Amino acid sequence: MWHASGMTQQPMAPKPLINPQRWKILHGAHAAFIAESSPVYDEVLVEVAGRIEKSGSVGKADIGAMVLWKRVRADTRWVGELMAIPEMNVRAVTEKAVAAVNSEAVTTPQAASDGRRALATLPGLKTGDAFASALLLASAPHRMAVYDRRAQTGLKELGLTLSSKPGRYRRYMALVEELCLTAKHHGHTWIARDVDVALYKLGGPGTTVPTAS
Repeated sequence: MWHASGMTQQPMAPKPLINPQRWKILHGAHAAFIAESSPVYDEVLVEVAGRIEKSGSVGKADIGAMVLWKRVRADTRWVGELMAIPEMNVRAVTEKAVAAVNSEAVTTPQAASDGRRALATLPGLKTGDAFASALLLASAPHRMAVYDRRAQTGLKELGLTLSSKPGRYRRYMALVEELCLTAKHHGHTWIARDVDVALYKLGGPGTTVPTAS
């Protein structure tokens, strides 16, 4: 990855975010998730991501499909409010979010922040990051990751802190990026989605977490 030039000293590789014992825990959670999950569960996500890639925006039907995928309650006020907004207006908002999370002009955490901010004008997406992050994942499936309470718990199990202060999704994606680098340090090629499913499994009920030192 690094290319020497003359006698220039090569930069030192960054220290992994978590120690080897905690990496073993995270890697085990990832393997357990893959082993236990239906191989077709993400068909909805893949289909929606494909539509978003072609259209450059997220429509109401796409949002509805992601409600099913994320298993979010649909009998709530925000759903009715969203349905009352014209499709073209929804797409005008989501187009900005899709462009933001796919922008290569900024870092991934900044792209995540910009995308999250763009969605905040839509009903149901003003606060909280769980469903908004699912839409951002569908908008940039090889770059973004889902944040939810189980991911939060998973981070805690690894000894990592993520506050609920404004800008949480940006900080979350910064941690996700560092965990991808940790995976690379241990010889594994992970994208952000690999980290989020591992955290999801790790933060779930009945997950046994060995003591990490």
